[in-house]
Amino acid sequence: MININNILTKIVILVLVIIFISSFSASYNTLNLDNSAFVVALGVDKSEADKLELTFEFLATSPSGESVSETKPVLNSVQCSSITNGINIMNSYLGKKVNLSHCKLIIFSEELASEGISNEVYSLVNEVQIRPSANIVVSKCNTKYYIENSIPSLESLIPRYYDIFPNTSKYTGYTCDATIGDFFNALICNYCDPYAILGGTTNSENESSQSNSSDDSTIKSSESPITGNRLSQNIGLAVFNDDKLAGELNAIETICFLSIKKEVDNFLVSIPSPNDSNSKIDIYLTPNSTHNINVSLVNGSPYIKLKLDFSGKIYSMTRNSEYLDINILNSISDSCNNYLESQFSSYLYKTSTVFESDINELGSYCLSNFLTTSDFNNYNWLDNYKNATFDVEINTVIDSGFLLTQT
Repeated sequence: MININNILTKIVILVLVIIFISSFSASYNTLNLDNSAFVVALGVDKSEADKLELTFEFLATSPSGESVSETKPVLNSVQCSSITNGINIMNSYLGKKVNLSHCKLIIFSEELASEGISNEVYSLVNEVQIRPSANIVVSKCNTKYYIENSIPSLESLIPRYYDIFPNTSKYTGYTCDATIGDFFNALICNYCDPYAILGGTTNSENESSQSNSSDDSTIKSSESPITGNRLSQNIGLAVFNDDKLAGELNAIETICFLSIKKEVDNFLVSIPSPNDSNSKIDIYLTPNSTHNINVSLVNGSPYIKLKLDFSGKIYSMTRNSEYLDINILNSISDSCNNYLESQFSSYLYKTSTVFESDINELGSYCLSNFLTTSDFNNYNWLDNYKNATFDVEINTVIDSGFLLTQT
């Protein structure tokens, strides 16, 4: 006698198997590695006739689908009316689907950034494959040239280099970990402005690209004395007013920015020697957790008080140094306080009066002065930031050093 239940069960299982196989077959045909071109960096330039020029840096893969460990980039460029159209044209040219899920770096040229990049940022954020953690760079040169010269000298894989270099901000303070997610959030924020990594290239044959400053802390991309196998540099910060590039910060100004945001672990500064105005002392500073920021309104204008504490160790050593003497250490601490107060004040007034850009989100500390969010929005912080007055107090405690305490 035929068992109807067994027959029905077998039919259901057969249908499920067919659906399962069909689903994965379609997925394999459309999403497998052979049909994908993985982008590790994307450059966006302005081209002729108000068009864009996109430069794609692809991750080369072997026939087995594994990434090739060569550092030589695979670049293709296209002129287009928008990023979306550029990707579509590149799909046709490559015969593969451009995949942005592994894109580590998005670079905008200085020329394009000066005119505004909100449309491009919105388009990229709307692209489901772009990760918010992708770093954003403003290059002082053509983005294709920047990418071509971003070949790492100490890493075998380019994506690894792109992952690592923003992390130097933690122990130098000379650059920052600026992501497209943070940039987009600042664009829609009513108390802060966006920022990006300042990139560029150096050319040892071009004397104008070399820094003429005697102070190493004032260097920035394309103006530093660095030479090496890799020509690209990432020193300093690109400051935006809304979606337009407003200016640049050098190394010491970037340290100030990161210190206020509490995003630097250690950094080195060269302060004037209290005993000799013609010499300097290298101090390695560590920010303390006691940073305090207070914003009040005086006659309608922001009054911003910052109190920042640091611990420091002396790196410079000379034959006649006596860094165990408490009086000498106190005088060095005083010199360090004066130097940092001058640098922080100069940085803050530069962002407010020159750039009119609150990249440190100081407006968030002003919220407590208003009863409602609507009242704060009506105040229009971003327009009033240029009228701010700053009061900076620095306190440093300097130790004699690490191994050598007296010479």
